[in-house]
Amino acid sequence: MIAVENLSKRYAGGEVVKGISFSVAKGEVVGFLGPNGAGKSTTMRMITGYLPATDGKIEVAGAHLPEQSLRVRQRIGYMPENVPLYPEMRVGEFLEYRGRLKRVGRGEIARRLDLVLDQCGLAEVRHKIIGTLSKGYRQRVGLADALIHNPPLLILDEPTAGLDPHQIRSFRELIKELGQDRTIVLSTHILSEVEMVCGRAIIINRGRIEASDTLANLEKRVQAGALQIEVKADPATVLEKLRALSEVSVATEISQAGDWVAVEVVAVPGKDIRGEVDQLIKRENWPLRDFRREKARLEDVFVELTQE
Repeated sequence: MIAVENLSKRYAGGEVVKGISFSVAKGEVVGFLGPNGAGKSTTMRMITGYLPATDGKIEVAGAHLPEQSLRVRQRIGYMPENVPLYPEMRVGEFLEYRGRLKRVGRGEIARRLDLVLDQCGLAEVRHKIIGTLSKGYRQRVGLADALIHNPPLLILDEPTAGLDPHQIRSFRELIKELGQDRTIVLSTHILSEVEMVCGRAIIINRGRIEASDTLANLEKRVQAGALQIEVKADPATVLEKLRALSEVSVATEISQAGDWVAVEVVAVPGKDIRGEVDQLIKRENWPLRDFRREKARLEDVFVELTQE
């Protein structure tokens, strides 16, 4: 569905995207991640044809940029972070207007309008003025705009930015449903959202691709999560003894309740520290009431790949 090869973008101040290559297969839901200034939004704008590339090749659903820009845009539904809406228009008339701009046929526009209003949960606000809607409903209007011409590819840039937890959950379920019959590229800072919605993640940092793999494989690249223990002992002594272990990278106090201290212990990459920590606890005769290993998360992968 998307094939990017040696893509670069340079401005007078320097190179923002530095010769990146990646692909997204038909039917995939992929998270596109990176810290602020990494080149995420610039890359997405180049793929959608909003921004010309300095170098490289972009192919979307069999069409090439920049030679076939119109064909590419017909195949993409793009929802930017700040959705551009006409606040004085009603929801239905705005979406009909956008459908005509996107060359939806006269005989097809009414059917497509009814369908996206239903898909995005907008039927009840069809006749309301956009400017009177909540942030959540305005985001839904933006998504309906991206869907009105029935594109096979959706590119969503921070689609849940500014929404409350209830709206985020509802929007997330909507994206899951849409991913059943479309290819979706989702750019977001909410990593838990990617874990719930996406099957694969692409991580970009400083204009370069740091990783592109399934979430399960990415999580294997870091140590097997943090080990959390709670013992009855002097906190300073516990931290000192743990930090002296050969396979421990970091030991941090989490909390203290009376004589009990909870500590998070992180191994050096590729090591399992449970046996070493268990032996230490037995040698020191520390009473123990918690000993568990947290599963590695996408956040751990992201931090490890993008930290300074």
